[in-house]
Amino acid sequence: MSLLVVGLSHRSAPVSVLERAALSADAQVKLVQDTVAAEPATEAAVLATCNRIELYADVDKFHAGVAELSTLLAQHSGVGLEELTPYLYVHYEDRAVHHLFSVACGLDSMVVGEGQILGQIKDSLALAQELHSAGKLLNDLFQQALRVGKRAHSETGIDRAGQSLVTFGLEQLAAGGDVQDWAAGRKALVIGAGSMSSLAAATLARAGVAEVVVANRTFERAERLAQILTEGDETAVAARAVRMDAVPGELTRADVVVSCTGATGLVLTAGAVAQAVEGRTGEPAAETGPTAVEPATALPPTSVGTEDSCPLDLAAVQGATGFSVLGEAAVAGMDAATLEQHAAWVDNGTVDRREAARRSPEADAELITALAATAATVGRIPERRKPEPVAVIPRPAPALFLLDLAMPRDIDAAVHRLAGVRLVDIESLAEASAGAPMAADVDLVRRIVSDEVAAFGAAQRAAHITPTVVALRTMAADVVASEIARLDGRLPDLDERQRGEIRQAVHRVVDKLLHAPTVRVKQLAAEPGGAGYADALRTLFDLDPETVAAVSRAGDSTDKKDRPA
Repeated sequence: MSLLVVGLSHRSAPVSVLERAALSADAQVKLVQDTVAAEPATEAAVLATCNRIELYADVDKFHAGVAELSTLLAQHSGVGLEELTPYLYVHYEDRAVHHLFSVACGLDSMVVGEGQILGQIKDSLALAQELHSAGKLLNDLFQQALRVGKRAHSETGIDRAGQSLVTFGLEQLAAGGDVQDWAAGRKALVIGAGSMSSLAAATLARAGVAEVVVANRTFERAERLAQILTEGDETAVAARAVRMDAVPGELTRADVVVSCTGATGLVLTAGAVAQAVEGRTGEPAAETGPTAVEPATALPPTSVGTEDSCPLDLAAVQGATGFSVLGEAAVAGMDAATLEQHAAWVDNGTVDRREAARRSPEADAELITALAATAATVGRIPERRKPEPVAVIPRPAPALFLLDLAMPRDIDAAVHRLAGVRLVDIESLAEASAGAPMAADVDLVRRIVSDEVAAFGAAQRAAHITPTVVALRTMAADVVASEIARLDGRLPDLDERQRGEIRQAVHRVVDKLLHAPTVRVKQLAAEPGGAGYADALRTLFDLDPETVAAVSRAGDSTDKKDRPA
């Protein structure tokens, strides 16, 4: 087994890079075809979701495979290889298996534990099978990954650790409140009719929205989704389909908008959203930004030892940019007594300089030692004042909620700055999910993944030696048949019963001689590092490599015939 995966995801690359690297359906097909046409790869499959792009291949050379797959990803994503390379990760053999199984269980998802990835892995395998780019290795791998993912969800509570990206996005729109309470009675506009948009529409319907409007470039698909929503037992809701040119008008009437299309450009611009908000509220959707800082009022000239007890020559320093009589710059170079006076002044206290002057040398030495220790520990003399509160301009309550689940984005990121709008997109979901608590069940899933990886590797290594064992037994059967034929020529007087007894005796001897070594070699081959036992067996018994290869090809043909369509 020489399984290799090269890819990038929300864990390795910023959303801006993932957006540019996103692959259309046609680009995915071409990428798989070009990969199997390349020299190092014999099988290939691509797993492309809104937050990951991964290319899986069975390669005969590791370094050549990494170089070829990285180059192909760069070519088909449109991102230059030099720019893409720092964000790529590489997994090989058992590590590649571990990675896919973890992905299938939702451990590597933006929202840990989400189950939507299983459908995406299934689609990836279906595409590879349709293109005839998935051989025995990738078929076995992806089908086992689906089984592992289902096992993780059925045997653990990983679902409690997270939910689908749609549900998580709606929770962010609800700002931590109950989604059903937030969604009840609202009107929703869903742009797109693919799997993610369909899931979003169904989730909104179950949450209790009053109406779902579906817009799609292919009007028939929008109609079909609207019909499903209307007639479904769990999703019974008033639903209707519209064409894409009706979106601006629907945007004015909608409370919640979810967009997930395959468009390469923006579907909703900041201008269109601002116009919709103005149509709803009657007021322009002004942009919000950081609070302006008012210029500081100049301090009146003063001198050391004024009635304010500030021990600084303010006339010399108050014109300096960013200077504060309470700050660290003000105390640089002070003697111990002046430092104490300054600290007391900051705390609105007073210290008589004459009283400070009467301090004993021992007290001064103690103060200087304490200050030196503080400076050595923190690298500076600490500032004594409390930080001033930062003024925050409250944003108006949102009149329009937008959820962008597309990659690349459907909704202009500038919408984040519009007042009266709350936008949640892939980038903000990534930030929100980074601090999400991990459920205890995640550890159980990790153990399941480790066990399944070990079992899959053992099965693959055992399968690798099977053609050699079959070829050995075939050779032994040929030797027996040849010797029985010679015996027939030398002892022509034997009757059929005698010949049968001799034939069975010889077969039993050969089977008993081969049984223990072939069983043991399968066990040894299944262990890590056991790939060399097949080579040793071929060398010891002088087996024809072409015979072994023919047995292997015959096994692959049987697997394809037995595989469900």
